[in-house]
Amino acid sequence: MNEATALKESVGRYGVWSVQLRSGSAAGDTERTEAAAELEQLGFGAVWMGGNTSAADAAPLIGATSRIVLGTSIQSIWEHEPAATAASFAELEVAHPGRFLLGLGVSHGPRVEGYNRPYSRMVDYLDGLDRAGLRSGHRVLAALGPKMLELSRDRAAGAIPYLVTPEHTAQARERLGAGPLLAPEFKVVLSSDPAAARATARAYLARYLSLPNYTKNFLNLGFTEADVADGGSDRLIDAVFAWGDEDAIRTRIDAFLDAGADHVALQVVEDDMTLIPREGWRRLASLLA
Repeated sequence: MNEATALKESVGRYGVWSVQLRSGSAAGDTERTEAAAELEQLGFGAVWMGGNTSAADAAPLIGATSRIVLGTSIQSIWEHEPAATAASFAELEVAHPGRFLLGLGVSHGPRVEGYNRPYSRMVDYLDGLDRAGLRSGHRVLAALGPKMLELSRDRAAGAIPYLVTPEHTAQARERLGAGPLLAPEFKVVLSSDPAAARATARAYLARYLSLPNYTKNFLNLGFTEADVADGGSDRLIDAVFAWGDEDAIRTRIDAFLDAGADHVALQVVEDDMTLIPREGWRRLASLLA
């Protein structure tokens, strides 16, 4: 079995994306580790820690589980030096081989002082990881546009696009080719009430519509300026969130796999995003079984 195939098998078809499981969230250490252990028991293949996360966030969750892969989604290249990143990865890899996957991203201009030339900065960062001995098969990139997707193919094990559609996944697969991991994130609102589901989704999406990386990608996918205004149109909401009954949600998730994804990182979106959505994860596991 080659390295790419082994990685795909290790993360499986479905994972969970959660900002609540990173250190410093509202949840305590015990609650986070217990939640990670339950995700493993529920059969998910990977946990993707949202926000700017690192190996330090992953370590206690890896220690509390035995199989599930922990990934950063993402670690900002602006806040961690390559040598230190490689050293922290190596420490986890020695203790728990194959359990940690380094997801890297360039973050967003409004969030980073001195933000400039993000693609070149990522290339330089990967060069630094190479020099420090962190191999390309142990890292994935938060890629949206063509150049970053190609970098994910050539200098990493694949791509972890955030806030995308099956159409983007199909385009990404074509650019990546068959080998690299393609693991898009997808948001789920577990409600069959159209008004309530869209209200929950719109309130959460609003924060992302102020970030040019995402709005540019939406426009490239055929959405309009009107779609990305005022919290997002119903058309946009329905494209980037799954909601409805169990069959409808399962169909929306499967659309990513049909478009070429190897793995889908599922984020349960609720009105209070400070709470770990453990009941939501149980419902997801049930409908995916």
